[in-house]
Amino acid sequence: MLDISSIVQLMKEMSASLQLFVRLARVNAIMARRFDGRLGHGLGFNDFVILLALSQSANGRMRRIDLAECLGITASGVTRMLAPMEKIGLVKREANVHDARVSYVALAAGGKRLLAESLESAEVLSEEVVAPGKAQKLNELLAGSLNGFPAFGALV
Repeated sequence: MLDISSIVQLMKEMSASLQLFVRLARVNAIMARRFDGRLGHGLGFNDFVILLALSQSANGRMRRIDLAECLGITASGVTRMLAPMEKIGLVKREANVHDARVSYVALAAGGKRLLAESLESAEVLSEEVVAPGKAQKLNELLAGSLNGFPAFGALV
């Protein structure tokens, strides 16, 4: 079992890019845990991010594959995440009138309401985690530094 000093030593031996990769993964896990525990409104972090992405998309809807791409997860992963959200009326399926093979996931009225209610809480939580005055700089650094990733799109 690794103790903290062993972990620190391992981090020193890693390349800067691997250190960043590990830190980003930890930040994601910490943020998700904090949001899940304190966001309230019946939303978890992933639910919040899905509602936010849909709210910023054209007409408040997206193809599932596009939503998966936006979130950086698989299409099957997004389908698993959407199923309970659909059951409780946060999102809904919409057909494409021009192509029956294509369907959309859209914000339902309940999802719009819950997103509006949770945005203030999410702002407070994010400000507790990010050092004052650093959010803009961190956003700029990340947006310009990640090779091989699609544009962050609506979530930037």
